[in-house]
Amino acid sequence: MAEYEYVLSSIDGAVGIVTLNRPKQLNALAGPMMRELVDALEGLDANQDVRAIVITGGPTVFAAGADIKDMSDATPVDMLLRNNIGLWDRLKKVSKPLIAAVAGYALGGGCELAMLCDIIVAAENARFGQPEINIGLMPGAGGTQRLTRSIGKFLAADMILTGRMLSAEEALQHGLAARVVPHELIVDEAVRLGKQLAKQPPVALRLAKEAITRAFEGRVDDGIEFERKTFYLLFATQDAHEGMQAFIERRQPTYQGR
Repeated sequence: MAEYEYVLSSIDGAVGIVTLNRPKQLNALAGPMMRELVDALEGLDANQDVRAIVITGGPTVFAAGADIKDMSDATPVDMLLRNNIGLWDRLKKVSKPLIAAVAGYALGGGCELAMLCDIIVAAENARFGQPEINIGLMPGAGGTQRLTRSIGKFLAADMILTGRMLSAEEALQHGLAARVVPHELIVDEAVRLGKQLAKQPPVALRLAKEAITRAFEGRVDDGIEFERKTFYLLFATQDAHEGMQAFIERRQPTYQGR
């Protein structure tokens, strides 16, 4: 197995496990971490002994969004050239079932990462949200599209436009999670589910996953392309930089509408 700085990669039987490992930053998804995450997932996907993959942050936090400090001074051109969000396109190509084991916060990019998976297992302490609006931005890695398709327009709009979070039980009720378990069992339950999937016929499993993804994301790529362009465009606004700087400085932002 490759050695990583920001993620841990291991195998339990036929299940690959990738653990986000920036606990002090609440697993904020900075560029280097995303690159390691994608590399680890692709490595497990290529391993013939692995039949399913779990992504987790452990029992405390999944991922509390993007790394705001990493973006606070960025221009639209900076964001375009960095193309960190382009890494997410590679995640869509992972052929084996992906299980998100979500405990604690799954916010912003964390929520978007969970929604890229095939099954979300939520701990009782899980909280899902797309709070980018609170720092002058909007979801940029598929949140406006996949959340709307998962839970419906009106609840998605409530979350995206106000920053509202859903509890684990609310996520289960509205179709954002498949099951809810005690937080101390979150990884064990996800791995158990992975081992259950690993017993299924591999070709049928792969094709069924692809069919489900096509049903869920048919024509969604057009919306994601629009979302990505408008997300980058927001880095030209003073409000976005004010929102991110206020977040870093732990103060209330003052928005001017420009």
